[in-house]
Amino acid sequence: MTDGQPVHDVVALTAALVRIDSVNPSLVTGGAGERELAGFVAGWAAASGLTARLLEGPDGRPSVVIRGGRGQGGRRLMLCGHLDTVGHGSMADWLTPKVAGDRMYGRGAYDMKAGLAAALVACRDAAAAGIAGEVLVAAVTDEEHSSVGVQTVLRHVGADAAIVTEPTELEVAVAHKGFVWSEIEVRGLAAHGSRPHLGLDAIRMTGPVLTELDGLDRALASRPPDPLLGHGSLHASLISGGTEQSTIPGRCTLTVERRTLPGETASDVQAELTALIGRCARWDPRFAARARTLLARDALQTPETEPIVEAVLAGAAGIDGRQREPVGVSFWADSAFLSAAGVPTVLFGPSGDGAHADVEWVSLSSVRTCAEALTAVSLDFCR
Repeated sequence: MTDGQPVHDVVALTAALVRIDSVNPSLVTGGAGERELAGFVAGWAAASGLTARLLEGPDGRPSVVIRGGRGQGGRRLMLCGHLDTVGHGSMADWLTPKVAGDRMYGRGAYDMKAGLAAALVACRDAAAAGIAGEVLVAAVTDEEHSSVGVQTVLRHVGADAAIVTEPTELEVAVAHKGFVWSEIEVRGLAAHGSRPHLGLDAIRMTGPVLTELDGLDRALASRPPDPLLGHGSLHASLISGGTEQSTIPGRCTLTVERRTLPGETASDVQAELTALIGRCARWDPRFAARARTLLARDALQTPETEPIVEAVLAGAAGIDGRQREPVGVSFWADSAFLSAAGVPTVLFGPSGDGAHADVEWVSLSSVRTCAEALTAVSLDFCR
């Protein structure tokens, strides 16, 4: 709200959301978290004639569930967006939304406060039209880290279908990759640098691991591609080892991210790394290492025949006149949790650029189109 009045326009609402610091404290020490923004969203909902409920997660950070519609026989549609952002990096005036032409700049403008604003406006406008069913907006915490918020919401509410309003450039996405974070620990033997015969350099022993990871990535790229998502991939994210210049390191730890396709599991990735470690032993009989899974998230694949897919394709085309085909996106989103809970889910959101970057912007015309399309889908799906 502004000066006690509800923000009506979706662009003004986007700006109001950007002005509120909601940096994820699990990513940035001292980050503000989502509480202030959750309170603003709940207040906006109440002023707009909707109902709002704060749901505290196990980490004490509140998500918001907003309801609109009569809930008397029609279907229930969930629009899901996250409250948190990553840190601002070197972005100047990151809490001040700046408009230049069709672009609004600011941290979270693209990822994904504009999409959340479009969902809120669509819920309000569909409810005002008197839909028989119900539109929910799940404004969730912690998507940028461990997705605690969406998991909390799913323990309290369900839906017949869901749209995650992450930025998709106004495309209708029915698939995205998953990921597995793994840690490979290479074990050496610490010793004084002047006595190499007493030690085993764990950092040097990690060299074969990196070589084998490169080979695995090339092997993934040679497999038949997924029609919407292409190939799986991996990269080495973090590496650490050693204690000081004059000591042979006894341990080196490597973190690997593997981007997975539908049907690939954390167990599959663990088996890949176990086999990789076995191959590394050919380089040196003293080689010793182990791999463990740190975090895994499933890929998304929603059948194109699901009613929500057809509804979003038709709703978007009805607003901008463009015929679309379902697409896949490379990034992971909370949509995977919704799908795993039995809720058919697609992604549809505005255009822009700069997610997690030092320059972030969203196209304002696309935000308006997104809000209008979400409203049209809600009116059709929940009538």
